[in-house]
Amino acid sequence: MQWAAADARRRGLGLRIVHVCEHGGFGDEGTKYCSGTLAAAADRARASSPDLEVSTGMLAGNVIDALIGESRSADSVVLGSRGLGGFTRLLLGSVGRGVAGHADGPVVIVRGSSRPAHGRVVVGDDGSDCSAVAVTYAVEQARARQVPVHVLYSWQMPIAPPYAAGYNALLESACEEELRAAARRVEAWRAQHPDCEIVGEQRTGHPSEALIEAGQTADLVVVGSRGLGGFASAVLGSVSHALLYHAVCPTAVVRPRKRSA
Repeated sequence: MQWAAADARRRGLGLRIVHVCEHGGFGDEGTKYCSGTLAAAADRARASSPDLEVSTGMLAGNVIDALIGESRSADSVVLGSRGLGGFTRLLLGSVGRGVAGHADGPVVIVRGSSRPAHGRVVVGDDGSDCSAVAVTYAVEQARARQVPVHVLYSWQMPIAPPYAAGYNALLESACEEELRAAARRVEAWRAQHPDCEIVGEQRTGHPSEALIEAGQTADLVVVGSRGLGGFASAVLGSVSHALLYHAVCPTAVVRPRKRSA
């Protein structure tokens, strides 16, 4: 909640705090507990940010479905890395994966300290449309924080078969072109966002390892929900799974908004 309150304050947004009170046969006592938990959270948010507009909502039903529903009218959905009650201890289990995989818009999993300490936002790029949406979100976050954006591209070299003559040379050529293309994308983003410092890094290696390492000196790591190449099919595959479990800083999984028919 502290991360969400600070983010809302920086970006001039209101904060909505929700508590999902799943039906568990606890009757009035269960409802009273949920209501008290929600009120206490709202009081803490107002105390930490007196000028912040805070609203609350006590929801019933399935936690994942309820939070996905909230995402449709929210700028971002923010979840802690551990929870109680309806959040069933580990948000990085079914709840975290379910919300991050299906929410309409960014989902931030807060792991580690929510206080800025490093002065930069890191975002993963793989050349896909979804990673471009992630870069846009990272720029918004960096602009509000007045810090640079570090755009990281990491290309994993395929293993060359020993019997394929000249294959290594082809791989090296492909790698060089991929890294050059990534550098050109950074230049384009700099031109689109002249008011934000954007730093590019192109390297070889596994993308999840590169992002986890970069996250050790970042206040936020941002990835797209779907990608190409090393960021493969859904960030909720190997890359996102590794980040959500091993990143030491808050991690944002950004999904493009669904367009109305």
